[in-house]
Amino acid sequence: MTSNAVPECLIDGQPANQVRVTDRGLSYGDGLFETLRVSQGSIALIDYHLARLQRGIQALRLQADIELIAEEWRDLAARMGAGVIKLTLTRGSGQRGYAIPADVRTVRIQQCFPPANYPEAHAREGIRLFSCATRLAHQPLLAGIKHLNRLEQVLARSEWNDPQYAEGLVCDIQGLVVECTMSNLFARQDGIWLTPSLAQCGVSGVMREYLMNEMRAHGEQVEEVELQHSALLNASELFCCNSLFGVWPIIALDRHQWPVGPHSRYAQALAEQVIK
Repeated sequence: MTSNAVPECLIDGQPANQVRVTDRGLSYGDGLFETLRVSQGSIALIDYHLARLQRGIQALRLQADIELIAEEWRDLAARMGAGVIKLTLTRGSGQRGYAIPADVRTVRIQQCFPPANYPEAHAREGIRLFSCATRLAHQPLLAGIKHLNRLEQVLARSEWNDPQYAEGLVCDIQGLVVECTMSNLFARQDGIWLTPSLAQCGVSGVMREYLMNEMRAHGEQVEEVELQHSALLNASELFCCNSLFGVWPIIALDRHQWPVGPHSRYAQALAEQVIK
């Protein structure tokens, strides 16, 4: 890529906007994706994104060149300055049927978008959560990775249109708290940060992982637990996080309310160090 113009979409490194109708990402959701925040010409938490992508590649037994993907990311970020890059990695095209073709070739799609535009009030004043009825099924083989099968999240997000809710709370089939529709969740209880275990389902967000590491490094106790809904309601502070918006304090869920506490502000400051 020699032009300074930023492409809207690259497919296998070339400007394009179409894939074959036989692509297994379209047919079966057979692939992975990563969504990256670009600011000041660099990618926030790029090492965390690459590590999760590698875990997903191994879990799905895909063939992909991580170094090439990272090189494209850095090149696009330097040219964009600010915005969002979305990588979609599919297993490629194949004949009808679930069996993986022996000669299939992975397809690499890089899309470039303007910066995400979230209301500043979400970070400053906190957000209200919608309580979603959609439940997440258990599948340990896929838990944590960002595979292309996102119908549960689509259905959960379709449950509300009221702008007073910025996010939705999602539980698993046993009623345990897992995450929000597009972010991870932390609850503070008795001086300890609790975040739901993602051993059975859910997405292991890179901001979640970063905050766990940073808070522990600064002396905070953070535990991954099977989080009961009742324990969530008894928390003293709540926040949700992802790599695009950082940290949003949670101030309400159903009839329950929480303050925007100092510990959530501390987590927010840690996030702001990397998302700039």
